[in-house]
Amino acid sequence: MSAVSNLVPARFLTIIAHLVIVITIFWSRDNNVKACLPLNFSQEEYDREDTRLVVALAVTVGLFAVELSGFFSGVSMFNCSQGLLSLVVHCSASVSLSFYVFQKWECWTYWVVFGLCSVLPAFVEILLFIAVFGMKKKPL
Repeated sequence: MSAVSNLVPARFLTIIAHLVIVITIFWSRDNNVKACLPLNFSQEEYDREDTRLVVALAVTVGLFAVELSGFFSGVSMFNCSQGLLSLVVHCSASVSLSFYVFQKWECWTYWVVFGLCSVLPAFVEILLFIAVFGMKKKPL
């Protein structure tokens, strides 16, 4: 098997692992929201932080849709650069967000992981969409 054919299933599995941990954070965000707040907090402060986290998680799911649509449409499935980038950042995100859940990290750390591990691969995926469909380049 070539390296590209090994990269495709590994990329898919790391994207799904990242998606699963994001869904898990949706379900168990209470502890992480409380970690963002001082010991004595009001319901208004809690609601504000909870809304921020829900928005970040929802945007993350939207970026997954962008990346998975490019992957399943074949635009980036066999692109080695995008495959390797996606594999590294989604694997890093899965590990980091697992610590985020279990260690009850503060909310700002989610934004760091979001920027590096969700926005970056989705942005490259959009560039590949533009190259393939706008400029009529080959997907590879």
